[in-house]
Parts: sequence; structure tokens; C-alpha cells
Amino acid sequence: MADPVLPSGVSEKFMVRLNKNGGPKNPEKVDKLCALFTDLSNKDMKRDLYIVSQVIRTGRMLLNDSKKGPAHVTYRRPYGCAVLAMSDVLQTISELKEEKDFVLKVYTCNNENEWYQIHENIIRKSSTKYTAPSTNYGLIISLQLLRGELDVVRRENPVIFSRAVAMTRKLGFPDVIMPGDIRNDLYLTLERGDFERGGKSVQKNIEVTVYVLYADGEILKDCISLGSGEPNVPDHRSFVLYHNNSPRWSEVLKLPIPIDRFRGSHLRFEFRHCSTKDKGEKKLFGFSFTPLMREDGTTLSDESHELYVYKCDENSTFSTHALYLGLPCCKEDSSLSPSPSSLVFQRSNKEAFWIHTQLSSTKLTQNVDLLALLKWKAHPDRVMDILGRLRHVSGEEIVKFLQDILDTLFSILDDNTDKYGPLVFQSLVFIINLLRDSKYYHFRPVMDTYIQKHFAGALAYKELIRCLKWYMDRSAEVVRQDHIQEAMRALEYLFKFIIQSRILYSRATCGLEEDQFRSSITELFQSIRFVLSLDSRHSDTLVFTQAALLNSFPAIFDELLQMFTVVEVADFVRGTLGSMPSTVHIGQSMDVVKLQSIARTVDSKLFSFPESRRILLPVVLHHIHLHLRQQKELLICSGILSSIFSIIKTSARDSSVQEEVEMMVESLLDVLLQTLLSIMSKSQTQEAVRGQRCPQCTAEITGEYVSCLLSLLRQMTDVHFQRLMENFQSKDELKEFLLKILCVFRNLMKLSIFPRDWNVMRLLTSNIILTTAQYLSPALHKNFTEAEFDFKVWNSYFSLAVLYINQPSLQLENLSPAKRKKVLDKYGDMRVMMTYELFSMWQNLGENKLHFIPGMIGPFLGVTLVPQLEVRNIMIPIFHDMMDWEQRKNGNFKQVEAELIDKLDSLVSEGKGDENYRELFGLLTQLFGPYPSLLEKIEQETWRETGISFVTSVTRLMERLLDYRDCMKGDETENKKIGCTVNLLNFYKSEINKEEMYIRYIHKLCDMHLQAENYTEAAFTLLLYWELLHWDERPLKDFLHYPAQTEWHRKEGLCRKVIHYFNKGKCWEFGIPLCRELAFQYETLYDYQSLSWIRKMEAAYYDNIMEQQRLEPEFFRVGFYGRKFPFFLRNKEFVCRGHDYERLEAFQQRMLGEFPQAIAMQHPNQPDEAILQCEAQYLQIYAVTAVPESLSVLQMDRVPERIKSFYRVNNVRRFRYDRPIHKGSKDRDNEFKSLWIERTTLILSHPLPGISRWFEVDKRELVEVSPLENAVCVVENKNHELRTLISQYQHKQLHGNINLLSMTLNGVIDAAVNGGIARYQEAFFDKDYITSHPEDTDKITQLKDLMQEQVHVLGVGLAVHEKLVHPEMRPLHKKLIDQFHVMRSSLCHGIPGLEKAGSGTNTPRGILASHSPMSPESFKLMHRHSEPVAVGTVGSLLILEHPEDFYRMQPSPSSSSLSSTHSAPSQMINSAPSTIRVGSPSLPDKFRHNREMLMLLPPHRDRPSSAMYSNITENGQPTNFQRALFHQVIGPCKPCSDPNLSVAEKVLTAPSSWSLDSGTREALPFLSAHSVMAPPVPPRNLPHGPQLLMHFDAFHHQLSDLPPALPARSLRKSPLHPIPASPTSPQSLLDGSSSTLSGSASSGVSSLSESNFSGPTSSSDPPPSLEPNTTQAWNTNEEDVDSLYQPVRYSVSEPEILDGVKPPPCRSNSAPVSVTPAQAAAQIQPQAPGSASTGAPQTQQLDGLQQHPQYYYNHHHHFHPHFIPNHPPLYSLHEPPPALPPKPYLREGCIPEEDPLNPQAAQPALPVPRPMPRKISQPIIAATKEDQAKVAWEHGVSEE
Repeated sequence: MADPVLPSGVSEKFMVRLNKNGGPKNPEKVDKLCALFTDLSNKDMKRDLYIVSQVIRTGRMLLNDSKKGPAHVTYRRPYGCAVLAMSDVLQTISELKEEKDFVLKVYTCNNENEWYQIHENIIRKSSTKYTAPSTNYGLIISLQLLRGELDVVRRENPVIFSRAVAMTRKLGFPDVIMPGDIRNDLYLTLERGDFERGGKSVQKNIEVTVYVLYADGEILKDCISLGSGEPNVPDHRSFVLYHNNSPRWSEVLKLPIPIDRFRGSHLRFEFRHCSTKDKGEKKLFGFSFTPLMREDGTTLSDESHELYVYKCDENSTFSTHALYLGLPCCKEDSSLSPSPSSLVFQRSNKEAFWIHTQLSSTKLTQNVDLLALLKWKAHPDRVMDILGRLRHVSGEEIVKFLQDILDTLFSILDDNTDKYGPLVFQSLVFIINLLRDSKYYHFRPVMDTYIQKHFAGALAYKELIRCLKWYMDRSAEVVRQDHIQEAMRALEYLFKFIIQSRILYSRATCGLEEDQFRSSITELFQSIRFVLSLDSRHSDTLVFTQAALLNSFPAIFDELLQMFTVVEVADFVRGTLGSMPSTVHIGQSMDVVKLQSIARTVDSKLFSFPESRRILLPVVLHHIHLHLRQQKELLICSGILSSIFSIIKTSARDSSVQEEVEMMVESLLDVLLQTLLSIMSKSQTQEAVRGQRCPQCTAEITGEYVSCLLSLLRQMTDVHFQRLMENFQSKDELKEFLLKILCVFRNLMKLSIFPRDWNVMRLLTSNIILTTAQYLSPALHKNFTEAEFDFKVWNSYFSLAVLYINQPSLQLENLSPAKRKKVLDKYGDMRVMMTYELFSMWQNLGENKLHFIPGMIGPFLGVTLVPQLEVRNIMIPIFHDMMDWEQRKNGNFKQVEAELIDKLDSLVSEGKGDENYRELFGLLTQLFGPYPSLLEKIEQETWRETGISFVTSVTRLMERLLDYRDCMKGDETENKKIGCTVNLLNFYKSEINKEEMYIRYIHKLCDMHLQAENYTEAAFTLLLYWELLHWDERPLKDFLHYPAQTEWHRKEGLCRKVIHYFNKGKCWEFGIPLCRELAFQYETLYDYQSLSWIRKMEAAYYDNIMEQQRLEPEFFRVGFYGRKFPFFLRNKEFVCRGHDYERLEAFQQRMLGEFPQAIAMQHPNQPDEAILQCEAQYLQIYAVTAVPESLSVLQMDRVPERIKSFYRVNNVRRFRYDRPIHKGSKDRDNEFKSLWIERTTLILSHPLPGISRWFEVDKRELVEVSPLENAVCVVENKNHELRTLISQYQHKQLHGNINLLSMTLNGVIDAAVNGGIARYQEAFFDKDYITSHPEDTDKITQLKDLMQEQVHVLGVGLAVHEKLVHPEMRPLHKKLIDQFHVMRSSLCHGIPGLEKAGSGTNTPRGILASHSPMSPESFKLMHRHSEPVAVGTVGSLLILEHPEDFYRMQPSPSSSSLSSTHSAPSQMINSAPSTIRVGSPSLPDKFRHNREMLMLLPPHRDRPSSAMYSNITENGQPTNFQRALFHQVIGPCKPCSDPNLSVAEKVLTAPSSWSLDSGTREALPFLSAHSVMAPPVPPRNLPHGPQLLMHFDAFHHQLSDLPPALPARSLRKSPLHPIPASPTSPQSLLDGSSSTLSGSASSGVSSLSESNFSGPTSSSDPPPSLEPNTTQAWNTNEEDVDSLYQPVRYSVSEPEILDGVKPPPCRSNSAPVSVTPAQAAAQIQPQAPGSASTGAPQTQQLDGLQQHPQYYYNHHHHFHPHFIPNHPPLYSLHEPPPALPPKPYLREGCIPEEDPLNPQAAQPALPVPRPMPRKISQPIIAATKEDQAKVAWEHGVSEE
């Protein structure tokens, strides 16, 4: 081990001999080349250490020597060096417990002359001075770090020591020299030499041989060690440096010479030149020598020595060594006179040899002064000088010869006491203090052993006492006090010498001079007191003297006890400690020393004796009391007190300690309490000791003082408490004391003084507090009850009791049974004992109880949370008492009530995350619920009713709070948390009426909604608070996050926030009334800036309503059954508003995720009582359909679809689902005769959306729908669906692929499954049925009308289909036309009266025009039970479970084409076919349950598969089971099969997606009627010009292929709505844009029908029949005008019937203007099919029949005016939102609009008076004043 700073290295060498292969030369040493470097201190490990490995080669002089064969002469030659820095590996080997390998690279020296420093060059990275011979060369070493004493290391690592470890010691002594460690090693370094060339041409190769010779010339065997690991040798040959006359070796040898041979031995160095010639001989040419000891007896000094070189040759003989020993060996010896032998050996003056020696010996010294002292008798005159020089001897030398030196000193003292006394005393003090040094501390036992066994100075004590006293007495006068301080530090050993000396003297003289000795000791103590009593504030030196004395003082007690009694020594000590000045008069450092001295006194053996303790305790307590009063040195004081209490506790077993405890109570109790309060307040504010001490220290101090206080209280008995109370002079003092101790106890409960797992300590603390409280309560009751009542003390007591009972450590329920038993056996249930104390103290209060109402309700409520029956039994009467006292005082107990509710709520919120609280709350319910005692007590009183209702109310609150707490635990889902909060919020509002709590929970709920992104619900929630506020200037305090502000400002801020949330939730209709409300306020205040802002926002909301895509949510009914559900859900059913895109399966999975323990019920039936009461969770989930409240909006003609869509699913509180049932005998051929529908309507407590996404079902209504009513609804809904779809294709809302239209038409016309509407004909138009059901006549008529209407709609659809169909699909179209004829003719023959209606010239209006609104009678009939709804599929008619499905049938605007990139993925749109919604006529009974189950699927939408509804498809195909089911369900009916169609065509021509035909929906999932898609692509305006004309023409080609028209039917019999006309006529081209795409056109299909069948008719034209041979006439007589039926309505702008889906409003460039009646009259002339689109008013002949132009006038006055609804400005939460924001609806036309960018576009291109009116939803745009005037004028005209 080397350190670059130390040239000779840190440790000895470890030597290994290797063979040429790198293995051990000695085979026995395999795996045993192991060394242990010992004696390394921590200081060494921090040095820059290196492991240096030097490789010496043995062999020929030169490596490249060409001579073959073994060399007969070998040399040691330097080869290479490797270095490993310990700093790199120390971290690694410190962490590992095993050896770690390292590879050392071996470098060779570039210049041999620098070999001696190669390792330094490698360390310094001087790479020019060494090279690596090869990468293969290196050493592998493994290192392990072992810590500890050698014996310990040897014991712990036996394996290592079994490998013959070579002990490699440190050069020189280790840091700590152990006594008994005998060592005598001389380390010799061969440094360098300077030699002459000797006439040779080249320099010499010099080898040095070293011998150790004894005085008689004998060579000492085995006295040279080259390193550990190899045996010692008699001589040593150095390595040879090639051709170097000034070699530098720096080679270290160890010479372990025996001590007895050391004197007289010498070293001889022989120098040889090694020739490289043939002989290879070594020639001796000189030598050097040096003796090991000098003449004065000292050894060779530790330094470099330059030795003389004497010439000699091989013939010279060294046998008579006396020949050269007489010669001088070095310069120091040059004074020697040359002996005759100088003639034999001549000194070579130019040559020299340097060595370095270092002696590590415990027996030999190189110190002259030490030798002189040991041999003082040889020079008695020099004794004074020798004693003076002892201080300069090194410590190592002194401890090596400690016993000899002490003997010498005392022999000098005995020789002449007066003369040498002070000097011997000083020397003794020096040696004693030397042993205080950590390096020599281990020699103290040597000193102790010497005193006990070898010391013989019987008279020494007199001189030592005299000197010591003399030093002390001088301390007041002397300025430099170093020697006095040293004497003070040596006090312990000086006293040991004094006492031992006196013992020896007593033994020798049989106790002579005893009194003199005692008096001298007494005087000595007086001197000690004198030193301590000096005022040291102005003298630093005196401070150090006093400190040194105090430090040493406690160590002398044990020595004194050898000669004095315990009481005598205690008196000495008391006097000494008492002489110290009080803490005020000395500095802080002195304070510490003084306390440390007291601490050591308390810990001493002396203090353990009761008799001495009684003497010492007062003075010790006095000093501690002073420190605690001033809050100084608390840590040391706490240590002293801990020791005192421990000793007293231990002593209490053997003797009475009552007196001592009393002393401590008087002196300490009060100050201890004060100190604890101060520390606790600091540790709470954490400003504790920021400057002085760390928080850990504060915690440590607190713990110490708490322990002290507890220990003191624990040792106090009744007597002590009694005396304590008697000692108080006044009540104020007593009050102050009680407040202090109660406050400390409370803090002990609150602060975690002891670690959590210190249960024993915590229990002990509780026990001590309980006992103390029992002692203190009588004093409290006695002194502070009647007139002297003191609220503060009593309140403090109650608070303590509450905290005590609620301590976690006392909750035995949490412990294991064994622990609980142990605690109960030892202490009992301390909670019960404290509750009894609390109860008795409460009873003692009397009238003063009122002071604690309602303040103590919360705390006492906390006590009842303890799950211990007895505790709660004791506490119940207190609540009754409180109610009683308040009732007496105020006549009610409102305060108790309010406080109880508040505290319950806050206790809940405090209990977050704590498992214990959960249990406690669970039990608290029982307190107010079935708990008999409180109710029984209340019943006896006059206020029984109020009390009972209050208790029940609190019970219900608790149930809700418990649910809330459970949900708020953190891991529950948002839904549960929101549900709980709504539940609690409603309770606070409705039942308890606590407004502040109500508002708090409003905000908690709002925050939860925002977190879950339920913005609409968040808005409704905040609205609750908004409604509580008024537009007043009343100032409000700051509350929650609101600042202090006026009520007006708070309401305004809330209003803005609510509007913002409605906007984020896309519920602009709810936000608009609030905008108006704000606008009204701003207008009132003339705040026009804000007014402008809010009006713009309102306008933006109208735009959003018309332009932005909104998804209609699904609704799900959820039943929660079983007692395991939280109270707010248990055995209740709810309707939930689903998230966007959420289908039934996703919802079901979400619910099961929220209630992982729940079981999904697989049937829709109401659960029985067993399920309701079982300890489990059952979930019943199915989809329901919303029944909109605002039917008026939905039935208005002009309302765009986007607006209707909102009212269908918002502000809804009625929901329904249907179930098919069969009544009576079931007709196997046609089951529709007996197919009834069981319709359940759920009415919610609040409309959706509201403050929650789900609300409880308030009531259920069950009605049954007859088969006929069902049929009416089915056909009507199918008609609506067809109209919607056709309209969408007609207006290009669905563009591109027309497969959907093809499928739907095919499904209706060619109804392969269930026989289509023919089955209804069979069922209900049968004579038997009509005669047996006379009451159904109107409904049968209605059904007939609907069927005829369906025929008409199909005709229109086929016309649209013809225009759009691909040429390749013509055969399909032709097939559809043919089948349409068949279907129509079958209807003509199947419906009585229809055949007649088809012939005859007087048939009024063809079927295509017979679309008047439904007659009131029909409507009433349809609504006999409820709104019309169908559930079943006939042929391919849609089966709906909900009346509103009528309004919802159309696909979303984005589901336009098969390839639309905006379509939703199929698995989202459609995962279960709607084809299985209801059984077909051939459905066997055994599958009825399946059918009923399937009836629960969501209406008219795609349904996901779920646990309840098994997944229909696998990879888009029905599973085998389902296929089988479908075949059984459908029976013999098969899909229509045309042999001319390919498989693909069969798929495409399959029935519509609403038919019962399986497979359609699976093959084409996009066909969903109501699939939710991604938002649509915005509509684009087409350019003006020819494209539009082409487009228009496309409507009119191939008219000759049209099918024959159906016979018309009477207008009187038609309760149907008309198919209105459309702006798609030639006039619309004048606008310059296509109305079919601009969005300003009607969405009806009628435009196509007119284009196809009636040419350029006006929108008010009745279209003619399509059958050329049928004569038609329009009935224009009065009978028609005065008809009871609603007249025909032709809405010019927004037709009603085919208006399925409105396109998004598009700001086109068209500027249509209104039509006057006259102009309209000119436009209504019908045009024959295929006639030119001239657009001129003309009368066309259709097969010779003249149409009547006056028809328009006959019907014009039947147009209905539109009313503008008025909306109140104030917003009501649960009233429906505005049906429609007010708009200026016009009667016929609307406000005209001109295009400022394209004025030409507005000019008529054809001679037509006025173009068609545009859609009303477009804004008026007038560019100039003229335009505005024109607009205004035309506006007026149109209103007329």
C-alpha cells in the first residue's frame, strides 16, 4: 500500500514468487496467495492510497540474451509495475460482503534509471516514462474490505484465515497502540549509491548484498524479510540496474531482530559488479556497514544515513569483523580515530551509499531524554533538567515505557519530596493527560493496573494533596492558567493515586494520621468550592479552569467512597454543587458544563444510595428548576430528570421514596407543565429552534419531557395529590394549574409524541392520564361549580375527556383477541372509565349545562362514534339532557338540532380514508335508529313528537352521510360519488332545510360534474344556487371561493358561469333564457357594453343550434336490488342518460365495473321479495325510450329537425319500454291477430338532464296496446321512415351509394318475411273481424288510409330511386316496379272500397295528393291508451317501441353513403340486428321468452350485445345458435329469392333494415335507421349555371317508364298529412344555386314527385294521378270547403310529412323572394309528365281532362296562421325550456333575401312573376338602403 506523499509507503510488502506461467512457484501455495493489510485507520482510508505491485524478474541480465540453455548465474532484474487506485474501488468493495476481482495492467519502465519512481509516474500518468508491453500482460487481484479489531475479523471470517493469510502490517505504529503489543521491527530502505567506473569503458551492473551480524561476527539467521508471505532469509541480494554507477533502488526490507540481539548487532552491505561476459561472475569491489545502536544506548535514528564505502575484493576476509568495526561508518562517526585496520580497508572518498531506517519497537527507544530519566540515578545532579525535558518526549515512547516512567517518578518523589515534589506532580499530570488522548486511551487500563498492583508510593498522597490545593488556591490570581487547567483535568487519576497512597500508608501504619488526612481532604474540597464560586463572566481563562474542574469532579466520587461514608461524600458533593453560581450569573457554555457535571453526578454510584440521594436531590432539583424556568438547555435537563425518575422508580421497590417524590412534585410539576406547553406550541408551529436545533431534537425533547411528567404523575399517590391541592394559595393558582395540566394532556392526545407501534407506552400514558383526571375532577367540581363556575376549566376538562375516549390506541376493537385480552386484564377498558368520569362531571354541572349547548354537541357526538356499547349507553342521556335544558330555556331545541346536523356532516368529511371511521359511522346509525333509549326518554316528555321526528330525520341523514363517506373514500367511481352527493343535497334542501350545507354540497356536486365533464349537469347544479339569490344590492360575506360582494354581482357571476357550462354541454336552449335574463339586467342598468356581449352570445347560441352536430343520448333503466347496495340506491330503479356514443353493452359494462360484486339479472321482470332482501347486489339494466314533453314543437311544420331533435331527448321525465304478449288463442297462420303490446311508462322524479345523469323512477304506468292499434302505429312509423329516407336522397343529404334506399324499398314492396302489410289486411280487414269489433271501425279506416299512403310514398320513392339508380342495378329497379304493381293491385283487391275508389270519373284527388292531416277522430282513437307506438314487424314494416320513434326514424345526416369516411364504425352502429325485435306470426311458443327478452332492446337503434342480450354476431355474421333461432322464429318464410339474381344482388335486395328478415342488418350495418355517426361534412354550395339545369333535368328523364298510378281516394276519407310540394322546381333555378343542396329547400320528397309527375308545378299544386287512362277530377264544391276534416295544407317553405332530417343551414347565395297569392295561382297549373319545363303559367291538358285553375282560391283560406310563442324572462329549472326561441314566422312566404354579391342571380331568367320562397331559417341580408326598403315592402306584402 502506497501513498505518493510518503516515499517509503504505507505498509510492509507482501511478496509472491511466481513461475513463468504466472502461477505460484510453490505448488502448495495455489489459492493461498493471500495477504491482510492491517492497522489501517479511518484516516488512512481517506488518504490517496494505491496498491502498487512491482514485478522483479529472476534470470539472465538481459531478456533478449541470445545465449541458450539455463543461465548458471541469475540476477534480480526490474521488470514492470502495476498500480490500482483505492479511491476507484473503495466504494465498490465497501458495499460488497465478498471479494471483488480487479485486473491490473503491468507497465515497463522506459528508462531503468527511473525504476525507483515508476509507480509515481504511473500514478501521475507520465506516460512518456513507461509503456505497456502487451495487452495480455497483467495481474488479477481480488480485494475485500474487512472492518473491526483483528480478533473480531478473524472470528467473523474463518474461511479467509484458513488460507494461510500473510499478515502485512503498517510501517510504524498504528494510530492506537494496544498495551501488550510487543514489536521490534527495523525497516531498512536501500536508497541509492554513487560508485566509480573503475577504469571500465561502460558503467557497472551493481548488486548489493545485505547481512545482519551479531557482535561476535555471526550472521544472524532469518533476520531479513523481503515481505510477508515468504519466509525470512539470512541475506538479501538487491536487484541489479544495467550499466548504472549511480543506482537508485528504494527497496524496503524488514529486519525483525530479537531485542536481546539488537545491542551490538550491525549491518553490512557488500557491493558487487555483475559481468555480462561469458563467465558471468560477480566481483566484490566494496562494502559499507552501520551498527544498530549508538554508544549512548539509543538506536539508529529514523532518517536517511549516508554510509562510507570501503574498498575490498573477493580475497578480503570479513572473518574478523573487528577489522572494520573500528572504522567510522558515516560522517557522524568521523570523530573516531582510525584504527590499525584502516590499512586493511581503504575508504573510497568518491563513493557513498545511502540507507534509510525506521524503528517500530515497544522496547527500544531512540529518545535520549527518556533514557536519561530512566537512568536518573546515574546523573542525580541533572534530575531537575531531566524532569523538565519529559514533556518533549513523544507520546509513543512514554506509553511504551509507562510503568518504568511512573516507578521512576515516584522514586524521585520519595528521594526528595520538597525539592522534586512540584516537578514530579507536573510530570504526573502530563502523563495522566497524555492518556486522555484517543491514541493512547487504551493505556488507561495499564495505568489502573499499575495503581492497583505496582504503585508503592505510600507517602505520595501528602505531596499530591498539597500541590493540588496549591494550584486551586492560585486560580483566582494567576493570569495564565494552563497548568492549573491541566491539573484539574487530571483530577480523577490524581485522586486515585492519593487514595491508593493513603490506603498503602494506612496498611503500613495501621491507620495513623487519619484525622490529618480527613482534614486535608476537607480543605481540598473547600478549595474546590472556592474555585467554582468565582465569578468567571469576565475571565475566559477562569471559565476553562472551572469547566475542567466540573468535568473531572464526578469521577472522584468512587475513589472517595473507599475512604469516606456515603453521607460524608454526599455532603462534600452537595457543598460543591451548591457553591456553583446560579444560571443567571454564568455564561451559556458554563451552564452546559455545570449541567453535564450534575448529570454525571446523578448517574454516579453515589446517587443510587437513598441516604445520599436525599442530601443531593434538593440541590440538583434547584439547578434544574432554574434552567426550566428560563427554558435553557432543555435537552440536558431532560436527560438528568429521566435518570432521576429511573433511579427513584428502581429504588421504590426496596425503600420508600415518598419524600423524594414530594420534593419533585413541589419543585418540578408546575415547571414541567410550563415547559411542555412551550415545547408543544413550538413543535406545532415548527418555528421551533430553527436557529438552534433541528425538529428531531424538538421531538426528542418533547418525548423526554412527556416521559418525565408521566413518570412523576405515575409515582404520585393520593397523599401527593392532596398536598398538591392544599399547597395552592388561591383559586386562580389552582385554575391556572388545572388549565395547564389539562392542556398538556389534550396535546398528548393530539400530537403523536410516541411512535405508532409503541402501544405499551401509549396505553401507559392513557392509564396515567385517567388516574390523574380521577384525582383532579373532585377539585374541579368542588372549586368551580356553583357561583364560581368557570367555563374555561370545565370546557378544557370535557375536551380532554372526548379526545381521550377517541384515542386510536384505546380502540380495542382493532386489536387481535389476544392483545385485547391482555390490555383488558391489565388496565380494563379505559374508555368506559373516562366516560363515567365525563358523565358524573356533566351531572354535577346543574344549570351550568346551558353553557355547553350547543358547543359540546360535536365533541360528545364524537364520543358516541366509539364502537363500545357501554360508552354509548352512558352518553345517550347527555343528549337527552341537552335537548331538555334547551327546551326549558327556549321552548325548543333548535340549537341542539342544528349543531348535531352540522357536526354529523363535518365528522363525515373528517373521516376520509380512515378505515376505523367507517366502522364507527356504521354503528352510529344504530345510535339514532333502532336505539331504544333515546326514543323512550323522549316519549316521556311533552315535546315527544318534535323529538321523535328529529331523531328519525337524523337517522336518515346518517344513512346518507354513510353512503357519502363510503363513496368519497377515493377508489369509487364518479357516478357513485355524484349519486351520493345529489342524495345528500336533496336531503339538506327538502328535509332539514340547512341552506349553508345545501350550498356547500351544490358546489361539491358541481366540481364532481366538471371533473367528469358533465357540463350540462354542472350548469343545472349551479343553477340551484343561482335560484336562491336575488338581483339585490345586499352585501354578502365571503363564502367558499366567493369573495365578499353584493348579491347582484354574485348572481351575475353565477349566471355567466352557468351559461358557459350550458354552452360546453351544447345545451344552448337552456342557456338562452339566462342570456335574456342577464340582458334584461344589463339593459336596466344601461350597461350597453355587457348587453352587447350577452346579445352576441345569445345570437351565437342560435347559430350553434342550427349548425352544430349534436348526438342524441341513449337512456337506460337501471334497477339496484339487494341490501348490499348503498342506501341511496338500495331497491330503487333509475333512468340514466348515457354518454355520447354509449350503447347498452358499454353502459352495462360500466355499471358492472362500478359495482364489481353485482350480478346482472337476465330478465326484465320485477324482482321478488327474496332478491330485494338478500345480502347481495343485483343489477337489472335495459334500454328505454324518451317520451318528449314538448309534442307541440315536434308537430310544428316549420321547425327544423335539429331543433326537434333537442326537444325529443331533453327535459324528459317519461320513458317507456314495450313487451309483446299474446292474448287468447294464437293464430298459427297470422299471429298479428292476437299480438298485444304491454307498454310500461316510467315517470321520473326530475326531468333529464338535470343535476344528475340519472334520476329515480317516481311511478310506473302499465297499459296494453291492442293488435289493431299496434298495426296502425307500425304502418304509420314505416311511412314516416320511408318519407324521411326518400327526402334525404332527394335532397342529396345521403349521396353516392343508394343501396340503403334500394334495400328499404325492396323490403317494403317485396316483403318476404311475415308477408308484409298483407298480413294486416288478412287480420283486420276480414269481415268477421270488422263485425266482431264494431268499436274499431275508425281505426280500421285509419289503417286503410295509412296503407294507401304507404303506396303513395313508395311511388315517390321509386321515382327518386329511378333517377339515382346505377345502370347495372336497372334490373333491380325494374323488379321493384313490377312488384310495386303487384303490391298495389293486391291492396286494391284486399281493401274493401279501394277497388271502387279506383274507377269512376268523380274520384276526388289521386292517392298521391290525398294527404290532409289526420282527422281528430283518428287521432283520438290512436291515442286511446297512450301515444301511438308499435312493436312488431309486419313484412318489412318498422316496429317501434315508442311514439317518438316517428320523429326519430331518419338516419343522422352523416350516414349518407356506404363509403362515408364520417360513418361510425360498424361495431358501434350495429351489433345486434333489429330484425329480431319481435316474433313473427310463425314464432313457436317455446321461443316466446326469447322474444320478450329481445323486446327490451333499445328501440329503432343498433344495440350492443351484452350480458342480458347475447351478442348476435361473430365477425359480423349470426352465430349458429342465432341462425337456428332466426329460422325457428321466422318459420317457413324465407327471404325473397329471385332466380335471376346473383348472390350479391340477393344481399342487396334483401328487405330493409327494419324488417324481420335476418341478415340485412348484419350485412349492411350502416343501414341503421338511427345509427349515431360522426358529425357530417358541411354542405357545400354548388356553382351556378348549367350544372343545376342538368341536375333538374335528371329529375325528368324516362318518365314514360313510370308505373301506373293508383286509383285516387276521397279527400273526405283521408286523415293523412299531405305530401307537400318542394321548391325543387324551375323557379328555384333563378336563385343561382341548387335548392337541393343549399339547405334552404324543403326536406320533403314531394319535390321529386312533382318533378316526375307534374312538371314545373308550384308548391301548392296538387299532383295528378300517374295512370294515363284514369279520369280524374278535383272536387271543388262547397262540400269540400266546409269539410270537418282539416283542410289540405301546402306549406311553401317547410313541409311537414317528409321532412325527416333538415340539412344544416347553409348560407347560400340564393335570394328567393315571396310569392303573392295571385302569382301562386298562376303557378299551380299541373303539367303533363314529360312536358317541357317552361315555367310559364299555362294550363296543360292531361288526357283530355282540364285541371281547374281556381282550385287554389277554393283552398287558400284554409292556411293556418303561425303563432309566436312568448317566453317569460325568468328561468324555471324544471319547467321545459323555451319550445322555440321566438321567430317572426310568416303565414305563407317569408322575409325575402337578396344576394349582395350576385344581384343578377335574383333577376328572373324566365317569364315568371316571382321565384319560390326560401326557407325561413335563413337570415335577411340586405346590402343597401334600397334593398332594405324593398325587403321591408315585400315583408309587408307577404304578411298580407
